[in-house]
Amino acid sequence: MKRDTGLIFHAFLIFGDACAILLSFLVGYFVRTHLDQRPFYFDANPWQFVLTMMIMIPVYLVILATFGLYNKSVFLSHSRWHEVGRLFLASVIGMMAIITCDFFFDLDLFPVRTLALYTMGSCFILLSIFRGAVRAVRKTALKHSRKAALRTVVIGNTKNTEYLADYIAGYPELGYHLCGIVAGAKYIPKDLRRKQYSSLKEALKKSRPDVIFQTDNKSTEYVYKQAVDRHLLYYFVPSNAALTSQMGELELIGHIPAIMVSATPLAGGAKFVKRCGDLLVGGLILLLALIPMALIWIIEKLSDPKTSAVYSETRLSRFDKKFKIYKFRSMKPEYCGISPEEAFTKMGKPHLIKEYRENGDMIPNDPRITKLGKFLRATSLDELPQLFNVVRGDISLVGPRALVPGELRHYGDRSLLLSVKSGLTGLAQVSGRRDISFEERRALDLYYIQNWSVWLDIRIIFRTIGAVLLRKGAQ
Repeated sequence: MKRDTGLIFHAFLIFGDACAILLSFLVGYFVRTHLDQRPFYFDANPWQFVLTMMIMIPVYLVILATFGLYNKSVFLSHSRWHEVGRLFLASVIGMMAIITCDFFFDLDLFPVRTLALYTMGSCFILLSIFRGAVRAVRKTALKHSRKAALRTVVIGNTKNTEYLADYIAGYPELGYHLCGIVAGAKYIPKDLRRKQYSSLKEALKKSRPDVIFQTDNKSTEYVYKQAVDRHLLYYFVPSNAALTSQMGELELIGHIPAIMVSATPLAGGAKFVKRCGDLLVGGLILLLALIPMALIWIIEKLSDPKTSAVYSETRLSRFDKKFKIYKFRSMKPEYCGISPEEAFTKMGKPHLIKEYRENGDMIPNDPRITKLGKFLRATSLDELPQLFNVVRGDISLVGPRALVPGELRHYGDRSLLLSVKSGLTGLAQVSGRRDISFEERRALDLYYIQNWSVWLDIRIIFRTIGAVLLRKGAQ
C-alpha cells in the first residue's frame, strides 16, 4: 500500500514502549533507594544502572511482540482488559528473562531482589499509560485530520455495504475515511449517497482510495486485480461459509468480519521491522565495507583515471519509484549507460543480442566487461556501493531484483513485483544467481513477495554469504 499510516503508528508505539521500559528501570531504582526505608548495601548510581539496563530493552520489545501487542486487533480492541492482561504477562516474563540473563552471564543487574520487583511493577503501569497516550493522540489525529486516515471505498450490493459505510463514517478512530461507495442506492445510507459512484473505475479515478472493501461475490477477481495494480489494501467481507477458510487476516469492522487479502505479508508493522533491520544490519555491513570499497575505488582509478569508478543507473523499486542504484564500474566506459542491444550493435556484434536474452540476460565472456570487472562481478564486490542505497531506503537488504524500466514489458505480474522494495540480494540470487532462467528468477521473486517473513530474510542473507564465497552462478 502506497500510503501506510499504520507504519507511523507502529513506529510511535514501539518508541513509546521503549521509553516506558527505560523509565521503569529508573522508577524502580528510585523507589528502592528513596522510598523503601529498608537499608541497602550497594552504590546508588541510578544512571549507571539505567544505561546498563538499556541493552535489555530489545528483549522486552521482542516479548511484547510475541504476545501480539503490536497487532492492530489487540491495540484497537474495544476491551482494554484484552491488552492489559497481555501487558501484565509480558512485564512478568520480560523481567524473568532479564533475571535469567543476569544469572547466567553474571551481569549483576539487580544488586537486590526487590529492585527487580519494583521495576516490573512500574514497567506494567508505565506501558499501560504510554500506550493510552499513543491511543489518545492517534484518535485525536484521526478526528481532526483526514490525511491521517486511509481513504476507503466500499463496493457491493449487500446489507453489509450499508452497515460498513455507516460504521466507517461514524467512527473515524478506526483509521478509515469513507470517500466512495459503489452500490445501489438502497444499500447506501441516505446521508452518504453523495459519495455514490456508478462504477469502481470511476471511484478509483475520482476518490483515489487506499483501501477497498468488497461485500459481495461479484467480479471479485477484477476488483482484487484493481487493488493489486494500484497497490491498495483489499478487504473481502465473506459469507458465513467462507469464514471457515484461512484466506487472509480476519478483522472486525464493528460486528462485520472482513478478510484482508494482501498481495504480500510485508505491510504495516512488518515494513517497520524490515526497515529497522536494513538500517542496523546494512549500516553495520557498510561500516565494515568502507576500507575494501576505498581500495576498490583506488584500483579502479589507477586502471582508468579518466573514468568514474562508480556508476549509477536508473532502476525501479516499490510502487514504480525510480531511483539511482550505485555499483563499481565493471564495464568498459563506452558501453556504460546504454542497453545491451545498443552495446552489442555498437561493437559490431548484433548476433550476441539473441544469445544474451535467451541465456537469461548473460553470456560467457561478455565483451563489454573489463578484466577487473570480471573479478568484481565474480566476487560480487561490484555491488558494495548499493549498501548506501540500503541505508538511504532506496532498496532493502533482501528483496526482488531491482528492475530496469525497459524490462517491465517482460513481466506479466509487474504490480506484484513492484509491491515491495527491491533488494541488494534475494531468493533468486541465492538460488543460482545467473545459473537459472529469466522465468525461474521471476517465479522466485514472486514467491518471496507473497511469502515474506523475517526468518526467510535471515535464511537468504546466510545463503548469500555462501553463494558469494563459493562464487555460485557468478558471471
